[in-house]
Amino acid sequence: MPSDNKPADPVPGARPSGGIHRRRRVALAAALVGAAAIGAGATAVAQHGRRPVLVALTPAPVAAMRDGDAVAVKGQVAEIYGNKFILADDSGRTLVETGPRGDRGTMVDKSETVTVQGRFERGFVHAMAIQHGDGHTVILGPPGPPPPPGPLG
Repeated sequence: MPSDNKPADPVPGARPSGGIHRRRRVALAAALVGAAAIGAGATAVAQHGRRPVLVALTPAPVAAMRDGDAVAVKGQVAEIYGNKFILADDSGRTLVETGPRGDRGTMVDKSETVTVQGRFERGFVHAMAIQHGDGHTVILGPPGPPPPPGPLG
């Protein structure tokens, strides 16, 4: 009879920790598969996150826009200057900047009525979307971050 309280090996010559190593390998494999799935999901979310999400804003008069606000304005295209155009309504006029996609000046037509959504900063609208009178909408993407405060921003 053994004098110590250790249980006897069920199989002579077997490694007592073999089951533990196998469980660790299975757990490690499961963790790696889980991490890969999470990484793939995060990539999909990040790629999906690049698409701009429009919030339905009610068009407001040009004169009601305040610096830093998300805005929607509806009016007539008065003048076009490359990737910028003047939008006029009964309350006033504003400059709309369309970014690089509007460089050719073909984003809108003169005298066309459009609704522009974007951010009003420092006297002009950074367009995120332009809805034309026929209902089709051109998504330009989110406007960049606001300019830094100070004389250079």
